Amino acid sequence: MNRHTIVPIGRVHSELKERAKAPKQGWEGAPDAWLEIFPEFAPALEGIAAACEIVVLTWLHEAQRNALCVHPRDDDTQALKGVFATRSSDRPNPIGLHRVRVLEVTSRGWVHVRGLEAIDATPLVDLKPALTQSAALFEVFAEARTAGV
Repeated sequence: MNRHTIVPIGRVHSELKERAKAPKQGWEGAPDAWLEIFPEFAPALEGIAAACEIVVLTWLHEAQRNALCVHPRDDDTQALKGVFATRSSDRPNPIGLHRVRVLEVTSRGWVHVRGLEAIDATPLVDLKPALTQSAALFEVFAEARTAGV
C-alpha cells in the first residue's frame, strides 16, 4: 500500500474543546472560530475576504480510523451504515469537509469563520472556494463540452 503525507497548513482555534460536545454540522449551532494559517502558507490566502464562503478541509485527529460501519449521527436506533454513506468523522482517512462563511482575514494570516464544528486544535489540510450551485453546474457543462458529450 502506498503511503501519502499530508502537511497541515494551520490549525483551528475554537471554544469547542470536546468532540462529544461539538455539533454534528456547522449549521447546528457551531460557534465562530479562527483558522490559524501557518506563516509559510499565509500568502495562499490572497483572494479570500470577508463574506466569502469557503470549504475548509481538516484532519479529524480524534477520529477512530478503524471504523467501517457506524450508526448515523451516533444514534443507536438507526441501522448501521458504511462510513462512506455517512458524514461520520470516524473513517479510515478522517478528512473533514466544512462549508463556512469568512468573517475576517487578518494581515497575520488568521481567518475568522462562522459555521465550523471542528474542535480546537484540529489540523487544517486545505481551504478552497465554495462553489455556488450555478458555478458547479457551469463546471459540469464545461467538462461535458470538453469531453465532446
